[in-house]
Amino acid sequence: MLKRHSLMKILMFVILMSYLSLAQEPYRVGTTSASFLEIGVGSAGIAMGDAYVASAQDISALYWNPAGLALMKSNEAQFMYQPWVADVNSIFAGVGMQLQGIGTIAIGIFGLDYGDIDVTTLEYQQGTGEKYTASDYCFSLSYARSIVDWFSFGASVKYITSKIWHTSAGAMAIDLGVLIQTPFFAPKDKRDNGLRIGMSIANYGTRLQYDGDDLLFPVDQDPLAYGNYQNVQGKYKMSEWELPQIFRIGLALAPIDIANNKLTIEIDATHPNNMSEYVNMGAEYKFTAPGFGDFSLRAGYKGLFLIDSIYGLRFGGGLNFHVSPNLSMKIDYAYQTIGVLGDINSLTVGIAF
Repeated sequence: MLKRHSLMKILMFVILMSYLSLAQEPYRVGTTSASFLEIGVGSAGIAMGDAYVASAQDISALYWNPAGLALMKSNEAQFMYQPWVADVNSIFAGVGMQLQGIGTIAIGIFGLDYGDIDVTTLEYQQGTGEKYTASDYCFSLSYARSIVDWFSFGASVKYITSKIWHTSAGAMAIDLGVLIQTPFFAPKDKRDNGLRIGMSIANYGTRLQYDGDDLLFPVDQDPLAYGNYQNVQGKYKMSEWELPQIFRIGLALAPIDIANNKLTIEIDATHPNNMSEYVNMGAEYKFTAPGFGDFSLRAGYKGLFLIDSIYGLRFGGGLNFHVSPNLSMKIDYAYQTIGVLGDINSLTVGIAF
């Protein structure tokens, strides 16, 4: 027990120092690509104000903290549909399998579809009659395992692709996460219900650089000379852009866990590489009906202390009901507002088997 406490103190110190060392100015707003990677996944985490790095223990942990996959109680599949701003649609689909003695393997896809967009030129500013499409997608392969009953780790390998008409870009990245279950504040008869510490770093990888036929253009190297090659093919060389790296550390605690009632509170500190640091806070109340399932209410606040924040209060709820002894279904809903960009609703449907 003494060694365990000493190890946890060391880990907490390293995590705290790592976070403090990342704080810096000026804030690099607008200097990263693939911003869709900053959009939360799973209605449960979204409703809790994105404060979910220490609480995610379902397939949505693919996004928040891959270490949480190790604590999944069964195999699970999940699908989320979230109409985003400006008629943009975002979707997420993932499935995780528990392999006895090996760990948890999960795959997922998350992306945005921008729909059909009119092609315009200087001559035809109302449209040429053509349309083009644009999309952003992230494909993830994750592995997680509990080393001991109080420490889990996880890692994800991701391929990010972005496409605009005939121009596209791709990048590789990794996510790393750990989850620590401490005995602090735990009731004597529930040692596994103490303070949880979660930490993850997301989107650490290569840069995005666009390339494609849309960047080609004709070049006349010498307009005053005749007989030369008047239409030499040239190409715009695009800059490389970093991915939005996100460092998260969170603390989760269940101060109320009596009979069939459980209240979980979490607070996360977030350091992105493209804006100021901020804090997310969230809570979940869960009521368990024996033989039926769980009913949850969630609320949270995203962007506390964020400079020029467009975020704020969020809320939602969920229902997890048993279809059979080895099969259950889960439906989660979340509502959020993003300032002048409007209100966003997300719906997530999952199945555990």
